Amino acid sequence: MWLVADDDTQIYILGAMHALPRGPDWDGGKVAAAIGTADELVMELSPDELAKAGAVFQSLAPRTAPLAMEKRLPAPALASYRALEASGGDFGGDTLDDWAVMVLMGQRVAQNAELDSSDGVETRLTEQFKDAGKPIGGLETAREQLMLFEMLDPATQRTLLTRAAEKSGEAVKDVGALTAAWGRSDVATLEKVINEDVDVVPAARKAIITDRNRRWSAWVQRRLAQPGTVLMAVGAGHLVGTDGLPAMLEAEGSKVTRVQ
Repeated sequence: MWLVADDDTQIYILGAMHALPRGPDWDGGKVAAAIGTADELVMELSPDELAKAGAVFQSLAPRTAPLAMEKRLPAPALASYRALEASGGDFGGDTLDDWAVMVLMGQRVAQNAELDSSDGVETRLTEQFKDAGKPIGGLETAREQLMLFEMLDPATQRTLLTRAAEKSGEAVKDVGALTAAWGRSDVATLEKVINEDVDVVPAARKAIITDRNRRWSAWVQRRLAQPGTVLMAVGAGHLVGTDGLPAMLEAEGSKVTRVQ
């Protein structure tokens, strides 16, 4: 968690895991203090937008014409894809865009790793702020978020899908290692793992990480003009590296302090 502040505004920026195993204690210490003092919570998606995400996915995910996975993936990647599919049921991938298949694969990996969004950071924060009667906002709409994937060019989508399939055999172990690194606040490991995934696909990194961080940095700068205390919770991958949100804000002249 980082803090950006001026004379009358404090914005705590918490790196979130969207899904977690049941029971980890992450909201103590200075995080608890930030939750208690914050006037409002801001996440990637507001609760209302999160509730729309499934329907938006269903509207955007279908292909205009089916394309068999055998025609999309080389044999080794296809075998790994089929093994992941067999672990929990058919993805229906032939009828879906490449990015949508990749999203479903990620959900299956989280399920197999016994991670659940109902135990994730955003869910618990939402419950706490609702119970306290404090407002909860979002930085994006569900449609805006999913359109980031929908608008990736076909070659980038295919590269992402192929890499996800190739790595799916080790994905549960990798997700577990990532979750463990987050749990011990190991920023260096988080940065290494995340960069290994996205650096090989520059167009995806730009659209999904860098450009969004730039927009969120502008939001933070605007919000600093209003007094108060805000807790901002976004995916932990957005807070590490040279194009991470803290680094961007610091480069723009804001005082950024890591507080936990």
